[in-house]
Amino acid sequence: MKSVMRLSVVAVLGAAALIAASSCARRPPAAEKQFVVGVTLLTRSHQFYQDLESAMRKTAADVGIQLRVQSADFKVDKQTNQVEDFINSGADAIVICPADSRAIVGAVKRANQAGIPVFTADITALGGDVVSHIASDNVQGGLLIGEYLAGLLNGKGKVVIIDHPVTTSVQDRVRGFEQALAKHPGISIVARPTAEGQRTKAVAVAETMLEAHPDLGAFFGINDDSALGALQAVKQAGRADRVIVVGYDATPEARQEILAGSALKADAVQYPRKIGQVTIETVAKYLRGESVPEVIPVEVGIVDRESLQSGAVSRARGLLTARTPRDFGEVAPTAPPRSPGA
Repeated sequence: MKSVMRLSVVAVLGAAALIAASSCARRPPAAEKQFVVGVTLLTRSHQFYQDLESAMRKTAADVGIQLRVQSADFKVDKQTNQVEDFINSGADAIVICPADSRAIVGAVKRANQAGIPVFTADITALGGDVVSHIASDNVQGGLLIGEYLAGLLNGKGKVVIIDHPVTTSVQDRVRGFEQALAKHPGISIVARPTAEGQRTKAVAVAETMLEAHPDLGAFFGINDDSALGALQAVKQAGRADRVIVVGYDATPEARQEILAGSALKADAVQYPRKIGQVTIETVAKYLRGESVPEVIPVEVGIVDRESLQSGAVSRARGLLTARTPRDFGEVAPTAPPRSPGA
């Protein structure tokens, strides 16, 4: 009798174990930690950064990252405060598009001290420990648009650069542009006034330059707000048939002006959606423990009337199938500089 009872107890315990095991097998696995990433953009007023942010948000949703995006509105103090807020809220990583490449270093170092990895997109920081920098190859873009302008000027003429020298992306594109023009001794850069990348300031700057240089041959705007501001000034001065404008970014408005045959003849084109996508993918890989490159360059191209007329607009992603460096065999790609260590 005792033997029978003992067998019954064993059977009951065995059944209970099987039920427990079955229950454990059906239990869903613990959800992966959802990383929180803070992003501080240079601005939301430019189409470039609107596209960049849109791609960042889409990619973050795809990879399961919670994104907190702020805009510095070109103000480094505001951007520094945004980084501080990300640190205090315990963000898992921070992405910065610096308003000032040198002035933002203190904020980068504070994030380093807090043990929060920092990434930069579009514009690098000139100090602190940055895990990875993702940006257009701006030196290459400057070379391309410089060579293109030299061809339009037939190798001679006076050029004004409407500059914004506090960001490394602009420094790189101007460096490439100057290297291209240096090959043409008949072309001289007569001034490099800054308009801070803003259209209204670019109009005023261009008006001053047109008065100072009656024989001016061309403007190079370091972004499309600068180029479109210069274009407005050239039109108002009645010199659209004598002064060429080239720009950088190929925003929809700039493409319309190029296609219409205005004084704006060409743009170096960036791919902000690609930069945004790659940035968030890189952050996600790093947070999962994977190694990532210190610098990830994104190729640029040239958009002109010919490329637009040939149907270079990709409806699927709102981008351009532009003329790439491979169409200009003498221009080799370069890598954006990595921000130096602390």
